[in-house]
Amino acid sequence: MSTRTLRVNELLQRELSGLLRREYQVEATAITVIGVEVTPDLAEGRVFVAVTGDEARAEDRLRWLRRHAAELRFGLGRRVELRHIPVLSYVLDTATARGNQVLSVLDEIARQEKPAASEPPPATP
Repeated sequence: MSTRTLRVNELLQRELSGLLRREYQVEATAITVIGVEVTPDLAEGRVFVAVTGDEARAEDRLRWLRRHAAELRFGLGRRVELRHIPVLSYVLDTATARGNQVLSVLDEIARQEKPAASEPPPATP
């Protein structure tokens, strides 16, 4: 990935997050922009978002983002100086939830191994 693409990714993430906070305070309270990945030609991009709350709330907020995608793109165009603003698609980022699930499984394994390690070894005659 080129330096320019990385810079555009970071710029779009920062500006989109700010746009959601300023213009859509009520609707976007549970939405966090995790990252943006644009194609090398800057024509398209994916926005990874995390939503606090249950799965139903996450799907509701994702539908809201998709309904307002054109309006958000227009808002980005007013704030970012690029020849063309990429067409953005919104994807729910579940990496945090998967990471938490992995950590809970590791904690459970550690709890199960702890009693076994604290038992004294059997005596040998």
